[in-house]
Order: sequence, then structure tokens, then C-alpha cells
Amino acid sequence: MADTLSARDDAPATTAKHPPDPGTDDLIERGNEFVARSVTINRPRAELYAYWRDFANLPSFMDNVVSVDATGGDRSHWVVRAPAGKTVEWDARITEDRDGELIAWASEEGADVPNSGRIEFRDAGARGTVVTATIAYDPPAGTIGKIVAKLFQREPAIQARRDLKRFKQLMETGEVATAARNRAQHAEEMN
Repeated sequence: MADTLSARDDAPATTAKHPPDPGTDDLIERGNEFVARSVTINRPRAELYAYWRDFANLPSFMDNVVSVDATGGDRSHWVVRAPAGKTVEWDARITEDRDGELIAWASEEGADVPNSGRIEFRDAGARGTVVTATIAYDPPAGTIGKIVAKLFQREPAIQARRDLKRFKQLMETGEVATAARNRAQHAEEMN
């Protein structure tokens, strides 16, 4: 019976007693490290899905994403900040897309950071929508690379939490709160 239960563990990959091996879940194709984070956003599911599905919008709330360019069909090119002022790039393809519910992707062969994952949008009744990001990735330089990324606050587990928080702010208020000074504040201080 234990073998039957372990084969049917439907918890998110990061909390499952028996996480799936990379490649066994048709939505998680690449990566040995798993990250899963959720946030409830007080907006309709269709609206959140539509904003996320336009990948050009992602840099507006994903701090490390420099750009995402649609390259045709279900493919896109990603440029992301890495530790020490460097960037990493990869091409990705959408592996599943259910309107208003789910977007799943996997990086193409040769990616600087092999990765895959999914963004799910579930109704939360009067509270809005639960948005869950599940990401699998292979950190560059293995465990050492993961430690360096964590030191520079560029590790995907840290970024996923922050990016979802910024997405919530943007969708609920129309802007992302920041402690940074804007040009007007800087000019005022200089006078």
C-alpha cells in the first residue's frame, strides 16, 4: 500500500513526501531543484492569466527578468540577471496552456539555466484568485552556484516569493511599491 500512496502524491513538488523525478511530471520537465510559492490576489482569474500570458509584461514585476521576447508560436527568449552583474539567457517553449488556468514551460536544450515550471490560477471565491508558481531548475555550478545565488538574493526560491508579492501589488493597486527614490525625490534633495 505504501508504494501505491507514494506514486499518487499530489502535493506541490516542494512539499511532497515523494517529489516527482524530473521528467516524470509532464509539466515539470527540467531541473533538480524545486520551488513552489502561492499568493492570493484580489482580482479575477482571467485578468491575472491574461496579464501573465503576455510575457512582455513579466519584467514589470519580476525583478531579475531583464526581458522576455516572443520568438514565434509557443517560444520565447529570456534574459535574466544573475549574481555578480552577469546575465543568463535561454529559449523556452510553452508545454501547456489552458486559458485562464495554467501556463507551463520548459527551457530548450542549451539553456544557461535549465528550467521548467508552471503558473496556476485557481478561483478563491470572494477573495480573488490563488496564483501558484512551481519552478524546477538546475543551478549553474550546482550547490556552490545555489549558495552564491542565495548570497546575492538571486536564488529562485527568494525571487519567486518576491515576484509574486510584486505581482499582487501591481494587480491590486496598479503599481509596485518600492523604497527606491524616484527622479523627482532625488532632484528635490539636491535643491
